[in-house]
Amino acid sequence: MELQHYQQWISEFYKKRGLYALNSFIRVSFLSEETGEVARAVRALEIGRDRPDEEEKTTDSLVQDLTEELGDVLDNIFILADKYDIRFEDILASHKQKLEERFADISTTKEGS
Repeated sequence: MELQHYQQWISEFYKKRGLYALNSFIRVSFLSEETGEVARAVRALEIGRDRPDEEEKTTDSLVQDLTEELGDVLDNIFILADKYDIRFEDILASHKQKLEERFADISTTKEGS
């Protein structure tokens, strides 16, 4: 699925649920919550949870948990971008340009290796 189509789809999905209209400060709080869940999922994969009250999960299950949490983070970013009429492709292009300019010496050195 193309990024622009997904951005439109997820915005419509949240509009139908009545959650799109929440202000951006609330959306950033959701993003922070989801980022914490990504951290928990990575911890479970890397060092475990060390919780005797939780059943141990398979690696595949833990990777699926991380995949879902990363999706939740992305959804919040897509919605924030949509609220400010920023296309995701523009974010990626702008960020790539920033990194290439900031680390031009590294880019040219690595490419020639």
